[in-house]
Amino acid sequence: MSFDRIGIRPAQILLPAPGVRPETWACIACDQYTSEPEYWENAFAAAGEAPSAIRLILPEYNLKNSESLIPRIHGAMADYLAKGLLSPAVDPGFILCERTIASGSRLGLVCAVDLEQYSFEKGSLPLVRPTEQTITDRLPPRLKIRRGAPVELTHIMILIDDPQRTVLEPLQAKKASLRKLYDFDLMMNGGHLAGWAVDTDELLAEVDRSLNALLDTKGDHPLLLAVGDGNHSLATAKAYWNEIRDSVPAQERETHPARFALCEIVNIHDEALLFEPIHRIVTGTTRAALMADWRQYAKDRGMALQASGEGHCFTVVSADGEETVCVKDPEGAIPCETIQKFLDDFLARHPGAGIDFIHGEGSLRALAGKPETVGFLLPEIDKHAFFRDVETLGVLPRKTFSMGEADEKRFYMEAKRI
Repeated sequence: MSFDRIGIRPAQILLPAPGVRPETWACIACDQYTSEPEYWENAFAAAGEAPSAIRLILPEYNLKNSESLIPRIHGAMADYLAKGLLSPAVDPGFILCERTIASGSRLGLVCAVDLEQYSFEKGSLPLVRPTEQTITDRLPPRLKIRRGAPVELTHIMILIDDPQRTVLEPLQAKKASLRKLYDFDLMMNGGHLAGWAVDTDELLAEVDRSLNALLDTKGDHPLLLAVGDGNHSLATAKAYWNEIRDSVPAQERETHPARFALCEIVNIHDEALLFEPIHRIVTGTTRAALMADWRQYAKDRGMALQASGEGHCFTVVSADGEETVCVKDPEGAIPCETIQKFLDDFLARHPGAGIDFIHGEGSLRALAGKPETVGFLLPEIDKHAFFRDVETLGVLPRKTFSMGEADEKRFYMEAKRI
């Protein structure tokens, strides 16, 4: 098998031991509900005194207390391992998982991604790449957690561009013959989660063949694995591996557990994976003023704003109505880049104005009805063009897309030793 070529490996993946209730074990990704501490208070209450992944993570709403919380997290990890509350479910192998949410059943493959084949450095063209800019200032608190952690849990979702459904879906067709590992309802309206072991030689060889075949379709400097969610968690894992790599004996570097980060692979063409644009809203200005400014901005740069036609089109919404605006000869490679370049320029010249990034058309329209507020509805994202856009731009503009609602984000279930 040639897993070295495709950026992932089978791994020893840990799950809660028999007797630990998965309903109280699994919890939502740490970077969700950052402005809603009551969600996390309710989640801690739902877990109660039972062993839970919620005690092994640092919810980002509580980063201000990281100095006191990180030692507790490390202590809980060590305690759970000592008590046998985490045990190997596949060794080595993958886990095929099905997440049932409002949009349907989303399929994934939990595996270990090779950090030697991943980089977030600008201009690099590795097999595994981020889709959005990595903000290095966000890494230090995460590094503090990882440095002393004996295990990791994952909310990283990595995308593959597999329109013919050759990698994950054939495994799904075999799930009746696979060893079931978990099957339960997630807490706090998270939907349902089921998982099966993919750990026989035959199944591992099948994954190896299908991903290698997919890679062979990608051409020069291929992008096989694109980080969709958990970009900064994967960047943290890479930064930590870079820290310790030279201290690891050369003969151990190939298999050292810190060289690999746990993730879930998802096919971007999965119908239950909702890809939605993140809309923009500008406050502290009027629609008339902003539109006049945009027209002049466009003219100065060889573009033109039109009510229809070719180019990048947006719906501009405010209390006094809405209009379609198409940018002819846009300066950006994708609509999000075109609008963000203008808004960045506008905000730099108008310090009294502000910007917010809004999920959902309904929310945008409601907010845009307020005085001195202008909303920009971005067009739908084409899944078929997504990988091409990442390859063209290197990374997408910040806040380009969202993969589902907060409740649909990945829950922590599986773990791996670091």
